[in-house]
Amino acid sequence: MKSLSARLLVLTIFFVMMAEILIFVPSVARFRHTYLTERLEAAHLSILVLEAAPDGMVSEEMSTELLHFIGAQSVGVELGDSKLSLMMDMPSSIDETIRLDDEGPIAMIGAALSVLVQEESRMLRLLAASPRDAAIGMELVLSDEQLIEEVRAFALRIFFLSLAISVLTAFMVFLVLRRQLVRPLKRLSRNMVNFRAHPEDQSLVIRPSGRADEVGVAERELAVMQNAIRDALTQRKHLAALGTAVAKINHDLRGILSSALLVSDRLESSDDPEVRRIAPGILDALDRAVQFCERSLKYVGTDRPQMDLCDVTVRATIDEAGFGIPNGAVLKNNVSRSITVHADKTQLFRIFKNLIRNAAEAGASEISVEAESCPEGLELLISDDGPGMPPRAEENLFKPFEGSGRAGGTGLGLSISRELARAHGGDLSLLNTGPDGTVFRLSLPTEARSDAA
Repeated sequence: MKSLSARLLVLTIFFVMMAEILIFVPSVARFRHTYLTERLEAAHLSILVLEAAPDGMVSEEMSTELLHFIGAQSVGVELGDSKLSLMMDMPSSIDETIRLDDEGPIAMIGAALSVLVQEESRMLRLLAASPRDAAIGMELVLSDEQLIEEVRAFALRIFFLSLAISVLTAFMVFLVLRRQLVRPLKRLSRNMVNFRAHPEDQSLVIRPSGRADEVGVAERELAVMQNAIRDALTQRKHLAALGTAVAKINHDLRGILSSALLVSDRLESSDDPEVRRIAPGILDALDRAVQFCERSLKYVGTDRPQMDLCDVTVRATIDEAGFGIPNGAVLKNNVSRSITVHADKTQLFRIFKNLIRNAAEAGASEISVEAESCPEGLELLISDDGPGMPPRAEENLFKPFEGSGRAGGTGLGLSISRELARAHGGDLSLLNTGPDGTVFRLSLPTEARSDAA
């Protein structure tokens, strides 16, 4: 009974049999009523014989034959003021009186069931109007022995007929449900098991049958889900390979930058004032690049980057991130010098650098940063006057390799920035974008969280 098909077949037979029982009981009750009515009709015909006989009398042989035809021991009829009767030896007692005209549906069903379970025959007195003429009252005395036999034989026939109908109907319903429901479900479950074992196999992606019902919807949605899982697994493998490559490149790049940093130290002792002026910026950039390489190596080997949280001055970090903006864009830093956040300075620098550089590369000529207080901490609005983001980039925003708004872009900048913002307990979201420019909202905590230790 573990099979869905077997359970479906048994349940179908069971429920069809339950429906047949609802037909079986009234049918038996109707059969008993019809049997008694037929006895009354036969009695009415016999009375016609008495009316046609001289003086309303017939011979004893004829009387016995008529009562045998009726199946009764005596018959009495009231025709106005006159009475006619046929009689054999009267029984010593009457076990039950039945008033057939007064029986309702419940009484008929109860009497029929009583006949089915009755063990011994009884003597009945049947009172009713003639089925041929309602003005004629009739009284029959008869044994219910033949009634019991007839009712039980009828019930047995109905039972086997109901059983045959139930099995045939259940089998037909089972075949239809098996074809329309069970087989497609088996196909779906078998496909999911096989796909789970080898998700990279394109041939195991289910091919929808084209049905318009719920099964067809399930097939199409499963195909979409399996393709999405395959794409995600493929992208994950590519990202893993890319991470390994980046780790190797970072290792070598860190050595190169460290050498450049040692050489650049001599710039501070140069006799050229302009060189001495720009030397600190170059040294800071090289030092930051070395730290970035070290953090990238740690990130590749761990689930999340380790952060050095402290109180960071937001305005100074924005100014550092805006150093060397491409395409001649201008940065307007409107954040107060007194505002600080509890964050990792290097990672916060990366967030601002990505947002500012993206805006400048998208065609913005002016980029501004505003700060607003909020219950959770601080909200920073980074807005620009660029042409806005294309629809494809807006739909796939914050998705690696899909959310880039320019040709050749990877979309990694926004994805990394949002990840870093959430790692701080904040978030990065797009407020609006259009022909008049784009606005991003960056939320950050201003104080250390109790679970940040």
